[in-house]
Amino acid sequence: MSSRTVHMYIFDTLADWEPGFAIAGLNNPALQNGPEPYRVRTVGITSSPVRSIGGVTMVPDSTLDALSPEDSAMLILPGGEVWDDGGNVEASEKAREFLDAGVPVAAICGATAGLARAGLLDTRRHTSNAADYIAATGYTGAPLYEDRAVVADGGLITASAMAALDFAREIFATLDVYPTDVLEAWYGLFSTRRPQYFAALMQAAAAQGAAQAGSPPGPAA
Repeated sequence: MSSRTVHMYIFDTLADWEPGFAIAGLNNPALQNGPEPYRVRTVGITSSPVRSIGGVTMVPDSTLDALSPEDSAMLILPGGEVWDDGGNVEASEKAREFLDAGVPVAAICGATAGLARAGLLDTRRHTSNAADYIAATGYTGAPLYEDRAVVADGGLITASAMAALDFAREIFATLDVYPTDVLEAWYGLFSTRRPQYFAALMQAAAAQGAAQAGSPPGPAA
């Protein structure tokens, strides 16, 4: 995978908390694998500002029609009310283009319904907010539905609206953003709030920092 840019689609009423863990971690160069860190760029239907469901104004870095899979490491599709109204068709078609090109797509909450309507869940294992929710799209992939927080199959990550943390973890794992010990310590800390995971994260961070600097790590604090 040559590109280290992850693109996130933004639109009016997007559920801003759902991709929060993922984009914060992707846009943070500390502890990442590889010589070049990932970065996050936003794309919209137009270049006009949009307002999230939380009232945050966002300005797209570029437009969806100008985005090519070869220039991206992944396309992230947040949820939002527009999907439930049958909107964001352009984003669903861009997801098809990405998947056909072998570039992963990550969809959460309402975005899974949009992909279902586009037929992209008919042949891939997937999840969503609930089986009844996704069935309402009229798609034919119900036998492949899994009642889990997050599912990855065929280059596509799908997640429930209640699984922002698991969504991020799967994105990080798919892109190999962090070493395994860093990723597991991070997930353990945020999923359990237990202090031992903070210590493990700091130890893993020290080891990763020393490896990047080419020197052996010092003793853990």
